Amino acid sequence: MKIEKKNFIFGIGIFLLILCSFILGRESKDGKPPGLTPTPTALPTSLPSPTPTPTPTKTPILSSVSESFKVTRVVDGDTIEVEGGEKVRYIGIDTPETVDPRKPVQCFGIEASKKNKELVEGKTVRLEKDITDRDKYGRLLRYVWVDDPSAGSGQAPSTSFDSAQDRGLGQVLFVNLELVKQGFASSYTYPPDIKYQKEFLAAEREAREAERGLWKACPISVVPTVQIQEPTKSECNIKGNISTSGEKIYHLPGCGSYAKTQIDEKRGERWFCSEKEAQEAGWRKALNCP
Repeated sequence: MKIEKKNFIFGIGIFLLILCSFILGRESKDGKPPGLTPTPTALPTSLPSPTPTPTPTKTPILSSVSESFKVTRVVDGDTIEVEGGEKVRYIGIDTPETVDPRKPVQCFGIEASKKNKELVEGKTVRLEKDITDRDKYGRLLRYVWVDDPSAGSGQAPSTSFDSAQDRGLGQVLFVNLELVKQGFASSYTYPPDIKYQKEFLAAEREAREAERGLWKACPISVVPTVQIQEPTKSECNIKGNISTSGEKIYHLPGCGSYAKTQIDEKRGERWFCSEKEAQEAGWRKALNCP
């Protein structure tokens, strides 16, 4: 009986040894405890985008009608100053002088300045470039548009340009044209900036015939009545004109402005017999000559 009990205990021991050996062998083979399955680490599906460094923006150059600027000062009837200190000279028109140190205040110049202030001072205007960016004084050359004060009042917009509304400008006033239409300025289109030349000339003709503004107040100073001195020789037909800015320009027969250019010798203007003579005297050829 004792022998059988010993044999049974011995058999149980052998079985446990075999079972332990099996378990230990499996663990050493897998390198990890049995029954434990590692959970894989999930990788991100996308990497976070780096935060871009903002690029400093530059003040845009005045170059198109889409740009708007506040008028900080009205210099005279055809010149303004906008935010940033840039001076803007209206293209295609000329008003009597009030601030030129070389000239006395001209007839209707103060009225023209006041009208310009009424139209644009302290307001936001839109600036449109033609061909030339600046004049010789460094002023920007632009057509100027402002929101039409008559819009919403039951009156028709003061500008006749449908193209302005087509470009998304809404009801706007073409300041250059308005000054000519009301007789505060005359047409003064200078090539190559001739985009609205026909409109300016038509507006001037209308204002002159209706005797508006300067055309009634000072027709003598605006339209010189000094008799034109004809050249003594038929070949001396080159006109030496002095512009409102003091620039000496000569015009040949066939030049775009030859017919309407008048010579006032009291202002220092003169006739020339040859281009060489004009150039030696300090005049330059008009840009609208062939």
